[in-house]
Amino acid sequence: MTLTSLAQSYTACERIARTQAANFYPAFRVLPRAQRQAMCALYAFLRITDDLVDLDNGQNSHALTRIGTDLQLRSNAKEALYDWRRRLELALAGNCSHAIHPALADTVAKFGIPRQYLHDVFTGVEMDLEPVAFETFEQLYRYCYCVASAVGLACIHIWGFEGEAATEHAESAGIAFQLTNILRDLKEDAVRDHFYLPRQELAKFNYSAEELRRGERTQGFVDLMRFEVARARDYYRKAEALKSHLSRPGRAVFQVLMRTYSSLLGQIESRHYDVFSSRISLSRWKRVRVALGALPVRLGWSS
Repeated sequence: MTLTSLAQSYTACERIARTQAANFYPAFRVLPRAQRQAMCALYAFLRITDDLVDLDNGQNSHALTRIGTDLQLRSNAKEALYDWRRRLELALAGNCSHAIHPALADTVAKFGIPRQYLHDVFTGVEMDLEPVAFETFEQLYRYCYCVASAVGLACIHIWGFEGEAATEHAESAGIAFQLTNILRDLKEDAVRDHFYLPRQELAKFNYSAEELRRGERTQGFVDLMRFEVARARDYYRKAEALKSHLSRPGRAVFQVLMRTYSSLLGQIESRHYDVFSSRISLSRWKRVRVALGALPVRLGWSS
């Protein structure tokens, strides 16, 4: 790898975040420069890690460019992830081998991010390498923790927080966000044999994985979705308390994320749980409005 300076590394990370993080980058913009750069470094690491999961499926040229040629040449996604995880530890020890590594290592050191959170992410994404079928909510919760809550726990170290209770609320936020993602993406995930909703709960509402694969909106499906949305809302309520533990800039970015994901959940409800006919997303204008809504908090105009 061509030697990358710290400034160049942060620039590379910000480029990835700006072009790929449609739901996140507007939130990063409300942070002071050092924290914004750190969030971009963390996002770039997560983006590449997630892209590696798709190596076995084939992905677009932009993703290939982000990943790096040496990782692409691995025989499969599992091997590439193993190598990326090994290189993470080397990077954190000062031996950087990818353009984003200097910025990521600097971010972890500067903000005291426990390395375990990054390794938890690997545990989560590795679950997606094979067909997914969780039996219980406890299994789903573990997955959500690894791919989302661990990320949130890393984020609050960048944002600044006080009190041990912050970690509990950040964990709840991650569960809420990931449950929202899962409900939004049921159609796409079912096509690739990823059934995140627990089998026990599908059975409870007399709805099958095959019906899900076919995109059938039976009464059982509606009842199931109503149950799952209510659960997600409960985690959003638990997550709300995180605001009082965060620094003012952190509170602002957290509110952007909360409003973004809760808006997606609201769209699922307003469409009567139809996540099959078209993908649910926020318009660019809606994302801008959400980000602007956090500015009073960022500037100290409200609590």
